[in-house]
Amino acid sequence: MAEQVKKPVKIMETVLRDAHQSLIATRMTTEQMLPIIDKMDKVGYHAVECWGGATFDASLRFLKEDPWERLRKLRDGFKNTKLQMLFRGQNILGYNHYSDDVVEYFVQKSIANGIDIIRIFDCFNDLRNLQTAVKAANKEKGHAQVALSYTLGDAYTLDYWKDMAKRIEDMGANSLCIKDMAGLLVPYKATELVEALKAGTDLPIQLHTHYTSGVASMTYLKAVEAGCDIIDTAISPFSMGTSQPATEVMVETFKGTPYDTGLDQNLLAEIADYFRPIQEDCLKSGLLNPKVMGVNIKTLLYQVPGGMLSNLVSQLKEAHAEDKYYDVLEEIPKVRKDFGEPPLVTPSSQIVGTQAVLNVLQGERYKMVTKESKKVLSGEFGQTVKPFNPEVQKKAIGDTQPITCRPADLIEPQLEKFEQEVAPYKQQDEDVLTYALFPAVATEFFKYREAQQTKVDPKAADKENKAYPV
Repeated sequence: MAEQVKKPVKIMETVLRDAHQSLIATRMTTEQMLPIIDKMDKVGYHAVECWGGATFDASLRFLKEDPWERLRKLRDGFKNTKLQMLFRGQNILGYNHYSDDVVEYFVQKSIANGIDIIRIFDCFNDLRNLQTAVKAANKEKGHAQVALSYTLGDAYTLDYWKDMAKRIEDMGANSLCIKDMAGLLVPYKATELVEALKAGTDLPIQLHTHYTSGVASMTYLKAVEAGCDIIDTAISPFSMGTSQPATEVMVETFKGTPYDTGLDQNLLAEIADYFRPIQEDCLKSGLLNPKVMGVNIKTLLYQVPGGMLSNLVSQLKEAHAEDKYYDVLEEIPKVRKDFGEPPLVTPSSQIVGTQAVLNVLQGERYKMVTKESKKVLSGEFGQTVKPFNPEVQKKAIGDTQPITCRPADLIEPQLEKFEQEVAPYKQQDEDVLTYALFPAVATEFFKYREAQQTKVDPKAADKENKAYPV
């Protein structure tokens, strides 16, 4: 038998971003990260994901930390390893679309402060919402990776994914990621998907999934055998459950095979030893709920991401309607269909979920329509893979003419306005971007920062901090 060609799989470590976002609501502090960076830098990871996603909002809102300062400190520590971030296309790291000048400036500053790879995605897979960010990353000599939000449904055929891969390559992306945020990709489907993508593009292919449904490690195995180049994993104390498969497990899986990562298990064990007490403290404090560490096969039944499930439970609890849980789970796919069958990922997952809860609680579908649902149905988030249900659209937005162009084409430049508004607080160029994304939270943070610097009654600032739920 001919010897197999060596094709080591590369590993991206998520412990400093998605792993703690998925398990402990993004509450890991910069101080907890810094002591282990030196060891992590010696591993030989393809990259370390350490910024973007919810880290920006959580740093300001709950940890009273400047996210830009965190990035600079991480960059100082990682001398040999590429740093990666997650970027929500035209939403940047916020929840609304921003003008092109804000998107371009954010990309420029992210790369200037130390990011090497920007993973850019859109909750509808509307590639028009990714163009500005991809161009900006290319201009700044960064690595633009486009992530396709993986989902199931009639429209999402292998031909659809293959065609998208080709369009992403033509757009100027440097690599392609399959972003399986709900853990819906099962092992043999992963083989088919990777083979289809490989047939559609020459770009390197990375796979990102979550352990929520319990199949993720097997999915990685089949994907790598089919030609996947890079996988996302988390060091074991912050792995599994709603996080990623464990780094050490995947390294061991491919050891002695043509896909051998070559990573040192002893070094990984030392890194795991560092994070274990942090994980144990989070369990003791209740920040880490044992529920998110298990397997939830309902994810596959209802195609609902783990975070969305817990959100639903808390919404129903508030409404004293926990008995309606299964009704809501059945309503979600119906709302999703009415809304053009989008992938369920931030912010589409929250919008569809909340509308499903309202439909069930009101006893009549679309009797009440949320502001966000109206935005979706009027085209403000972009184009879905299938058309909206015309009756539901009419009920929600009446005779309003839906948008058919790229939504950001209708947004005037915003940067100058944000510059003027942030002027009283500005201490660094990046402050304008912080303010642009989260005006109220940023203003509160800037006041806190000033109080800390002048040491004027830090207790007052501390009181403000306690106003937030942990």
